[in-house]
Amino acid sequence: MSRSKVAVSLEETTLDRLDRLVERSVFPSRSQAIQIAIEEKLDRIERSRLARECAKLDRDFEKSLAEEGMSEDLSAWPAY
Repeated sequence: MSRSKVAVSLEETTLDRLDRLVERSVFPSRSQAIQIAIEEKLDRIERSRLARECAKLDRDFEKSLAEEGMSEDLSAWPAY
């Protein structure tokens, strides 16, 4: 995957905290730490958006869609 360089301004305290994590080998570099942090934040935002959209669904309607046609076929299913 190709990479692009981006300039980022951070508060000094944030940079100090980041450097301590790199020194303790939690991350191999500042760049890697920032990339991981951004990816995790984007994933979290996307998951929360999905949850918000799912919350808008009508559970009864979705259940009826999922079960649609199953009642007719249910008698034909073999017993387990």
